[in-house]
Amino acid sequence: MLWESIRMSWKNIVTNKLRSFLTMLGIIIGVASIIALITIVQGATNSISQQVTSLGANKITVNAMGTPLKQGLNEEDMKNIAHLKNIKGVSPTVLTKTNIVYQDQVKEDINVQGKNEVYFQSNKSLLQSGRAINILDIRSKNQVAVIGQELVTTLFYGVDPLEKNLIINGKTYQIIGTMAPSSGFSVTSTNDTIVIPYTTALRSLGVKNITALDVFLVDTGLADDTVLDIKGVLNAAFNYNDQAYSVFNMGDIIASFQSMMGMMSLLLGGIAAISLVVGGIGIMNMMLVSITERTTEIGLRKALGAPPNRIQVQFLIESIFLSIFGGLIGLILGSVIAYIASTLIGVGYTMQLSTVILAVGFSAVVGIIFGYMPARRASKLNPIDALRSL
Repeated sequence: MLWESIRMSWKNIVTNKLRSFLTMLGIIIGVASIIALITIVQGATNSISQQVTSLGANKITVNAMGTPLKQGLNEEDMKNIAHLKNIKGVSPTVLTKTNIVYQDQVKEDINVQGKNEVYFQSNKSLLQSGRAINILDIRSKNQVAVIGQELVTTLFYGVDPLEKNLIINGKTYQIIGTMAPSSGFSVTSTNDTIVIPYTTALRSLGVKNITALDVFLVDTGLADDTVLDIKGVLNAAFNYNDQAYSVFNMGDIIASFQSMMGMMSLLLGGIAAISLVVGGIGIMNMMLVSITERTTEIGLRKALGAPPNRIQVQFLIESIFLSIFGGLIGLILGSVIAYIASTLIGVGYTMQLSTVILAVGFSAVVGIIFGYMPARRASKLNPIDALRSL
């Protein structure tokens, strides 16, 4: 009996191809919207999240705005923070913009950052070629530089920049390494940046203070306690003026960002799901029309002894077929749209199994819910009233 109901449902769908397609159209659009939106947002979220996470979940960032009497941090302040418990390493930042010269090429307002060896040790993927700044460069205040990929391309196109000399702020530096290119979503792009030893920067660039510190932790679980310890050092350095500095726990920032992007995915998925409900209403309307057209058929089957539940099962199966096939077509269409969009905007294409199950499963549920009433109505038809239309 069940197989016969399935066969008849399939035959009716195939016989009325255009009507079946128009009935599925709402489901197709709904599923395609859910798949495309959630996949694109997930890909963008993953790309941005990787960049944010690369800033360091085990890192605390200190920005020193300073006061009129003390305009930033000095090496003594940095050492005091480095000696605190749970500190793995401290990377200072001495930041300025200046002109650089290579042969007859002049570049203005180039970002020059003073860093130490911890900066490169904390991110092994930062260096592309050559070597990084080491402790000997820091202690000897060597005039060496590591440059970003944009400068490699514009200044040394087709030439290996290693061991070439570059004039920075009127002084000659030897290029010892190049940094890997930063992606388009990077919030800390190093493409147009030059990194030199921070001790050299303090001596040669006219900058007298450390403007920021990246503090790397041994145990991220103790981050809150470490923040309090760092604030204790900073309060002593700036005479308890908490407007002179700011402290950010990157782990908290990353967690908040990921939570926000997760809520955005749910919101967009919910908006797209509305179209599935609209598609379900379309299925219900088309099934009601189908019942009206097939009143005579229903009356004859009931007059010949077909039980009401068999009539109901047939129409319900027909509704489920339409929903599932619409969901599968929508899945393919949404995947193609998501892939094209992800390629165009330059984010990773990530199709999650949970998204597929959600979209196709929801479309099947819509078919059952919105197909139930028409199916029940068909099963309740009085055979005598149905046969009057003959």
